[in-house]
Amino acid sequence: MRQSGLQSKSRRHRSLPSTRYVPLLIFALLGPARGVVKAQSMTQEELTQQIQKLSDAMARTQSQIEQSQRDMEEMRRQLSALQRQVAKGGGTTNPPSPPPSPAPPTVEALNEKQAMDEAQIATHEQTKVESDSKYPVKINGLLLFNGFVNTSKVDIAATPTVALGGPGSSGASIRQTRLGIEARGPHLLGARSYGDISADFNAYQAPVVNTTSNAGVVTYSNAYNENNALLRLRTAHAGLNWERTQAYFSYDRPILNPDYPDSLTAVSMPPLAWSGNLWAWNPQVGVAHNFSLSASQQLRLEAALIDAADAPLVPLLPAGVYQRPSVVSTAERSRWPGAEARIAWQGSRSDESTHFGVGGYFSPHRTSDRFTFDAWAATADYRLSLPARLSLVGSAYRGLALGGLGAGGYKDYVYGIDSDSGWVYHRALDDVGGWSQLKERVNERLEFNAAIGIDELFAKQLRPYAGPYTAAYQNLARNRTFTGNVIFSPSAYLLFSLEYRYIVSSPVVGSSAASSIIGLGAGYKF
Repeated sequence: MRQSGLQSKSRRHRSLPSTRYVPLLIFALLGPARGVVKAQSMTQEELTQQIQKLSDAMARTQSQIEQSQRDMEEMRRQLSALQRQVAKGGGTTNPPSPPPSPAPPTVEALNEKQAMDEAQIATHEQTKVESDSKYPVKINGLLLFNGFVNTSKVDIAATPTVALGGPGSSGASIRQTRLGIEARGPHLLGARSYGDISADFNAYQAPVVNTTSNAGVVTYSNAYNENNALLRLRTAHAGLNWERTQAYFSYDRPILNPDYPDSLTAVSMPPLAWSGNLWAWNPQVGVAHNFSLSASQQLRLEAALIDAADAPLVPLLPAGVYQRPSVVSTAERSRWPGAEARIAWQGSRSDESTHFGVGGYFSPHRTSDRFTFDAWAATADYRLSLPARLSLVGSAYRGLALGGLGAGGYKDYVYGIDSDSGWVYHRALDDVGGWSQLKERVNERLEFNAAIGIDELFAKQLRPYAGPYTAAYQNLARNRTFTGNVIFSPSAYLLFSLEYRYIVSSPVVGSSAASSIIGLGAGYKF
């Protein structure tokens, strides 16, 4: 029995857990509780972080709202300042209305924009033109096709300026195609330097002297031949541009005529050339300065020296009367440069803005037989921006011996020979003229233009020197041109135009001649 009790006691002792397992039991019991506490602690940290993020976002939003309020206050202050300025000027103004919402782009517009973007990307990827100066150089031009119909005879079929009377002509030409190079150079003396040059293919054979007639004048036999297209310098510019001052030299139309009529069928020879438009290109060197009158107005002063070329028709004395020593222009023979100046009020710094200007020109001349005369001109020019997308632009002049500027009926002077004494006498010719154009720009792609120009010599001065033996240019006393065109540009690179011109040329002896010119132009810009 004792043994059995001991065995029973021993079994009871083995059934109690050992003390070394107590920590394990405690860990097992406390583990889930620690997990719950840790989960609660992590949830509180995440909540704290989210609250902090929301607080930061609210702070940034509040800062943006305050900045917007400051911007609105600045805009209100500027608007009040403008209203006070207008009130001081005696005018009234209404608060500006918000701009209309742009119309949604059409599929054609999106396709065109995509094509232009692709062309610009291709331009950036192509090999650039490289110059010795390593500064950017850009090539541009206009590949221009012209078709024409002349109802009566004109001086040059593709680019007429004078009606001669007789049978008409028709044809096509690409001689007015233009090539150009533009360059931008380094800054010098705080100014940006620049240069450009343009040329076309409208040069003709050199004039020859008509030795078979007693007139002894320059003629242009066989002047028009499409197979004899020659490269011709059109314009050139180089100079320095400061903020308000410009110094330059150029080969271009005179500064007295800053604007020109628009045309796509008369590019190498302007549509109102020799009909009131002082267009002739001459070497010039000058300086211009803009004086600011207000935020939207300025006064421009410009002056230049000019080497005025001879008129296309230069009378030559018979060889027995005087021997010409050299081929030098009458202006160069005087050994003094010509001078020109212009002062203009401009509505803004844009070339298309409203402006009014007056100018003057003076240039001494000396002929091969020592006849001296002073060419001069007084001019006025204007550009008016009118309602309904209309604009009116033009100029007028009054002067003497203006053949070198593109007026005067192709001549500066005339001469005669006394039959008894053989004495040669000359007469420089007074001239008056001008032109004006009305433009309707429907949108960026479509525009309509209508223009008129007139150049008139004093008939009483010319009549004593005219005769049946003289050429049409020599007898020309008045030249008038009426023109109208529509120019359509479906894209930034394509141009199309239909133009009508009517030229009336009046000689001092005989009846007037007239011709209608219908022109079609198609161009590709690059």
